[in-house]
Amino acid sequence: MTETTDSTLAGLAAQVADACGAGRALTIAGGGSKPFLGEAPPDTNAEKLDITAYRGVVSYDPGELVMTARAGTPLAEIEAALDTEGQRLAFEPPHYGETATLGGTIATGISGPGRPYTGAVRDFVLGTKIINGRGEVLRFGGEVMKNVAGYDLSRLMVGAHGTLGVLAEISLKVLPAPRFSRTRVFEFDAATAIERFNAWGLRPWPITASYWEDGRAYLRLSGAESSVSAAMETLGGETLADDAPFWTDVREHRRDFFTRGDAPLWRLSVAPATPTLDLHGETALDWGGAQRWLVSDASPESIRAAVAAHGGHASVYRDAAGEPIRPRQHPMPAALRQLSQRLKHSMDPAGILNPGRIDPEF
Repeated sequence: MTETTDSTLAGLAAQVADACGAGRALTIAGGGSKPFLGEAPPDTNAEKLDITAYRGVVSYDPGELVMTARAGTPLAEIEAALDTEGQRLAFEPPHYGETATLGGTIATGISGPGRPYTGAVRDFVLGTKIINGRGEVLRFGGEVMKNVAGYDLSRLMVGAHGTLGVLAEISLKVLPAPRFSRTRVFEFDAATAIERFNAWGLRPWPITASYWEDGRAYLRLSGAESSVSAAMETLGGETLADDAPFWTDVREHRRDFFTRGDAPLWRLSVAPATPTLDLHGETALDWGGAQRWLVSDASPESIRAAVAAHGGHASVYRDAAGEPIRPRQHPMPAALRQLSQRLKHSMDPAGILNPGRIDPEF
């Protein structure tokens, strides 16, 4: 690590320590590509903690499939470095903008189309260096896969929206890019697509993504050409030419489905075999049916009640014009809220790090 990056990290830690002593709230700022995720911070006058200057790849060992990079590193830079070695981030993180950073990707915990088949972002985090709410620089985990007793604090940072600590460095497991990939297209209604996705998932086929919208189901197969071709022969359907842009548009919400109309866009998380939900609006199916996108002006209460009846949860990805929906995230069960509050107090006793980003009360 250079003297410059040393001083940058020390400066960030000092800013956190000063804010802790004064009881000032801090808003952790990266590329600003994902402000719609999580709750809106209640304190709009909070001091900004900008991590974008703390950037760069610390180490990359293609042979060991491990990369360590600083949180302010642009996600596009990470992916470009991996691409030169024929490797990738297997969880296919959405960027939602050209300024996306690695830290914001890990903090929001979002994964792309391959998540059910190759794993979630949390599955690939090996270790982290963070600044806790006292301004202390701490390291958790390492650069190897191993069993962990007790809390795996590195993985607790995934999806915590910076409320447990400021991500400084992240070590990730990376994977080789697929040698061969094809997407098959089928004409199905939503109910049939859910049934087929779940049945296909039980077969020994190299499925790496599945999606449905507007009467068409899409199934991506990736791996050795022989195994992909054998699966395609059994499946039938039509081949989608030049399919990479299609999956990028699904990942980045650039499909027309995600931008049509003025109604809110909801993310519904349910068990993949959950039948179609009787909800007003238009639906798209992702992750084999486990992640569903709903464009609807139905009441938040009715949407969340319908999803909760199947053991799932619903969060808002895009507000409608006018009055925003609050809370954006599905309310936590009481036991989970209590656990989250205890973790927050342990890592950030003064409650200064991104207060209100997960729950209005902490």
